[in-house]
Amino acid sequence: MSSVVQGFTKSLAMTVLSEIGDKTFFAAAILAMRHPRRLVLSGCLGALIVMTILSAVVGWAAPNLISRKLTHHITTVLFFGFGLWSLWDAFSDGGEAEEFEEVEKKLDADFKANAGATKEGSKADDELKKQRRPFLSQFFSPIFLKAFSITFFGEWGDKSQLATIGLAADENPFGVVLGGIIGQALCTTAAVIGGKSLASQISEKIVALSGGVLFIVFGIQSFLSPVKS
Repeated sequence: MSSVVQGFTKSLAMTVLSEIGDKTFFAAAILAMRHPRRLVLSGCLGALIVMTILSAVVGWAAPNLISRKLTHHITTVLFFGFGLWSLWDAFSDGGEAEEFEEVEKKLDADFKANAGATKEGSKADDELKKQRRPFLSQFFSPIFLKAFSITFFGEWGDKSQLATIGLAADENPFGVVLGGIIGQALCTTAAVIGGKSLASQISEKIVALSGGVLFIVFGIQSFLSPVKS
């Protein structure tokens, strides 16, 4: 039980500090300004839940593919590496405003392209388009699919995903998944409700610094703890 609690608390803290001010955080905030919040929230959160579960499964399976001792050492190195990465981000130039503008420009280009493509045509054309619409979009809103895909591929290979894999390899995967999902839900809900104003009130430097310290603490704990059999 203590293993589940430990995995939960580590995953929750790591997720919150990794996701606040992240590109997917800003993407959710921008999408929520232009589309119904419930669709954006469900799409973004759905992608993050799937990504968290996939990452935890990979981390859980890793010790079965290579020795647990090696995965333990890799996890320790990852924690130290992510800690130094976050500390570097905290003291390097740039800020949340620049990252917000960068994500906004990318979404603006996509939004304008889609808007230009959908302005032409009559009701008959719309019916024809519905018949030709991909299979998934007949059951899900295009906004849901857009939010899901942007978030899913934005998180793929991200620091938080790799950290979740490492954490699940060293801690109880159920606790890691539970903590990760709750953390993602908190961050995504905050982004959808008021991401831009929240980002302007929270110092990205402080968040990155806190995340770096947390990762290094995890690394020290992993380094000092014995390899689990």
